[in-house]
Amino acid sequence: MNKRIREAFAHGKAFIPFITAGDPDEDLTEKLVPAMAEAGADLIELGIPFSDPVAEGPEIQRADQRALQAGMTTDRLFELVRRIRKKTDVPLVFLSYANPIFTYGPERFFAACQDTGVDGVILPDVPFEEKEEMQPHSSACGVDFISLIAPTSHERIRTIAREAEGFVYCVSSLGVTGVREHITTDVGEMVSLVKKEKDIPCAVGFGISTPEQAREMARVSDGAIVGSAIVRLMAQYGDGCIDPVCDYVRQMKAAVRSAER
Repeated sequence: MNKRIREAFAHGKAFIPFITAGDPDEDLTEKLVPAMAEAGADLIELGIPFSDPVAEGPEIQRADQRALQAGMTTDRLFELVRRIRKKTDVPLVFLSYANPIFTYGPERFFAACQDTGVDGVILPDVPFEEKEEMQPHSSACGVDFISLIAPTSHERIRTIAREAEGFVYCVSSLGVTGVREHITTDVGEMVSLVKKEKDIPCAVGFGISTPEQAREMARVSDGAIVGSAIVRLMAQYGDGCIDPVCDYVRQMKAAVRSAER
């Protein structure tokens, strides 16, 4: 497991915010990532903007469009990460679709991850059966290939868990990302299936937006991932979003940590 990712889960339950890199522009991302780390984020997911993000709901789709319109490219993203790394050592994980990586070239992409300090990747549209197209390149560069598990068959969850790296991203709800009022999936059962196969952290995402939901999910896992609710705050406040987003991160971190008691 990547050293920084291991550290993210070493001190208790983790809070993991997601933002789209370059939304609404590079300058804001460069300021917001260190600010969220300072506010208590244990690991930060950076979305690579893509024109057809199939797993995303409307909030993140709009964020991708804003970032692309502002001129974000993969080369510019790596330069952005290089600048962020001068300000913070927080673990960074890319959430991307396969297309931008294939376009860039997997070998070149993961070498750039290693060079700039990206610790892991999550690829929602690359099923477990097809990960061999990417994983040899990520492994060669010390970048964790983070698996997603959905509320599907037990056998499939076990199979994925056996080969998981970094942490397991437990998808709490079928469908696309977005804020949900209620999460009905038995996340605890998914987590226990993973843990029986491998001693690896499990973080829950998709649909979490309130401190109560974060606390509930953290009780049965090792952390909570929140994207759409943060992206919505960014859209609401624009350039003035750093303080409201960091206030939200502090609230959510406190909720996740309260699940330990």
